[in-house]
Amino acid sequence: MNSPIWSGLREETKGLLEQRDYSMSPLSQRVARSGVAASELAKLPLDADERRAIWIPGFEIFPVTTFVQRHRGTFSELARNGQGRLGEIGFWPKQWSTSLLHAGTAKGFHVHPPCIPEDIEASDWFESLYGQLASPSLHRPYDQEQWDVMYFLTGSVEILLVDERAGLPRRILRFFVQGYDRPGPDNVAIVIPPGVAHAIRTATGHDVLMVYGTSTMFDPRNEGRLFSGIEQAALPEDWRRYLGFEI
Repeated sequence: MNSPIWSGLREETKGLLEQRDYSMSPLSQRVARSGVAASELAKLPLDADERRAIWIPGFEIFPVTTFVQRHRGTFSELARNGQGRLGEIGFWPKQWSTSLLHAGTAKGFHVHPPCIPEDIEASDWFESLYGQLASPSLHRPYDQEQWDVMYFLTGSVEILLVDERAGLPRRILRFFVQGYDRPGPDNVAIVIPPGVAHAIRTATGHDVLMVYGTSTMFDPRNEGRLFSGIEQAALPEDWRRYLGFEI
């Protein structure tokens, strides 16, 4: 940097200086690269052009209000059957589960197979569900494919979604969610459609406790993995050599 304000530094040091760019990039760039706060996605109006340009069809994100009880803790009402956003899309899980991610760990990528009727191409099917030709009546085969709804109770997480469905744009959403032990606008729930690869990793030095519901009961045949080696605790190279494992 040749600015006079750095004249008090050694020449070799000035040649090493960098400056961070603090300008705000468009949402379409940040959501696929550096990531955005969950609240920035949740507040986008359903009919906004900005939303349509980045959205993964079928993905849902909606706030969950956390009430702070002084000197006691917090209270959050996650969902009521048939009400709220889950009621609007006609989704209520058949199985509820919990998962604990220790600090510094991750899950995924995972993807669940979409159910495509035999007499239609996958791209045409997705167009009928989400495109301009979509039926005005809601029709999603929840009982034939796994949809996930996720809530985060503790810690902070980074979530990455990649739309891998045939005929749809390959869009990426990267965003950060706060658990309900950290009340604020980034307390949200999300719904992930089948065919959308998803990964979750802890964003701070705290454990993350999540609860999630699935539209079908667990079937290992419906769980595809993509680059999920991060879930394995790799042994040191010298240990692997000593044990006779391939390096």
